[in-house]
Amino acid sequence: MKTPRGEIGPRMRDVVEACEQQGFKMTHQRMEILRIVLSAEEHPDAASVHRRVKKRIPTVSLDTVYRNLKLFAEKGLLSIVGLSQEKLRFDGNRHSHHHFVCMKCGMIRDISSEVMGDLEVPDEVKVFGSPVSVHLEVRGVCAACQRQTKRREGLFPRRGR
Repeated sequence: MKTPRGEIGPRMRDVVEACEQQGFKMTHQRMEILRIVLSAEEHPDAASVHRRVKKRIPTVSLDTVYRNLKLFAEKGLLSIVGLSQEKLRFDGNRHSHHHFVCMKCGMIRDISSEVMGDLEVPDEVKVFGSPVSVHLEVRGVCAACQRQTKRREGLFPRRGR
């Protein structure tokens, strides 16, 4: 299913304006990559974006598409959703739980919480099908990466030195 045409233009203008504010150039390839992602409702992966962009720009490489998608995500212009883009991750915990994912090192830890434990699926989601489970992913920077960043910035010394 595609995003309605009337919504694509305003979305494109918002993202292009944000790119300009952040100081990076909007090339023809970047515009086409954005157009594909912003008009898609299914949250495409890099390979499917590449296939679509290639129809209009036959010389574009998968690497170019992937690097630009990552750049847009790093700048907060797109979000990465679903499974890790690098490799499949497996979870042996079969009990109801959620996850904390470190956006720097990729560490994933289970979250067990009464508050989050009984999340109900909103009726708006049920329009797409019959939900089987609910998984919440909290993204952030783990304590170890925060300490490492502070050490690099000289805010506190290493232990034992």
